[in-house]
Amino acid sequence: MSFSINGRVIAPGQPTYIVAEMSANHNHDFELAVKIIEAAKQAGADAVKLQTYTADTLTIDSDRPYFHIQGTLWDGRNLYDLYNDAYTPWDWQPRLKQVANDLGMDLFSTPFDFTAVDFLETMGVPAYKIASFELVDIPLIRRTAQTGKPMIMSTGMASLGEIDEAVRAVRAEGNDRIVLLKCTSAYPSPPEAMNLQTIPHLSETFGVAVGLSDHTMSTAIPTAAVTLGACLIEKHFTLSRAMPGPDSIFSLEPHEFRQMVDEIRIVEKALGQVQYGPGTFESESIVFRRSLFVVEDIQAGEAFTSQNVRSIRPGHGLAPKHYDEVIGKTAARALKRGTPLQWMDIRSDIPDDAR
Repeated sequence: MSFSINGRVIAPGQPTYIVAEMSANHNHDFELAVKIIEAAKQAGADAVKLQTYTADTLTIDSDRPYFHIQGTLWDGRNLYDLYNDAYTPWDWQPRLKQVANDLGMDLFSTPFDFTAVDFLETMGVPAYKIASFELVDIPLIRRTAQTGKPMIMSTGMASLGEIDEAVRAVRAEGNDRIVLLKCTSAYPSPPEAMNLQTIPHLSETFGVAVGLSDHTMSTAIPTAAVTLGACLIEKHFTLSRAMPGPDSIFSLEPHEFRQMVDEIRIVEKALGQVQYGPGTFESESIVFRRSLFVVEDIQAGEAFTSQNVRSIRPGHGLAPKHYDEVIGKTAARALKRGTPLQWMDIRSDIPDDAR
């Protein structure tokens, strides 16, 4: 199930790989794109993701009704015009990768056709992302899988059968370096639409690493995903939602992204491992357990009763489970009030395993 991206292991129990999706938030300003990468680094991202397409590689320039968007954030827009506004110029992408790499970050992209895969191979990207809408494009998945690079595939809208088909297509090319991302393809997504319980089910069903591509405006959702086994978190990132742009409204600002990263890192520490009994940080607290204490002065030979022996804090005496064994026995010596009761204080009938 585990593999690495540029030496970073992607697997349960490893630090979550956190990806900042730039998308169209550069607004066709190269310097703004650079600032987004720099801000993503400061906000704790491990990688920046781009999208590699043009309007012509995604659709055609047509005014027919099929090409007009209905019922989404981009309602009424023509697909070709939207993608012309949103695409990232290809000549920027090698330079942006160099910026990211110089900062110690990975940069990879989502290809939308074969030419994009070929182009990204010349850049030497360390991984590929398949968008939810392209999960049903099996030829594209096959072509991308042939690179042998890790395949990060979003599953928004996909049926279990469609996901299975995509996974099989990757494996048929001899590539088993797969991350499936639980995704809800609504922009933005309401929390109640997330169904995060799908994360462990995806992992169990396909035997792959699983993550979350999150379009909510919450930092709690990705943090919760990590507790369910998410190894990779992808979030849209912008310098400011006040900036215009087709994706800005469902992107996190730097301080929000930083908060998300910090919360994830805290949760990773808290998840730890299966552990029972006093832990490292509990050793000083065990004394606050209850135990059997003498609560009235007792003379040698005097019987122990519910009046002179009680289960109280702290935990220096016999365990409370021995209370019924002690009551009715007699004291082997005089005992002062406040003495933690021990087996040697009891005259007879000491259990064999306590001698």
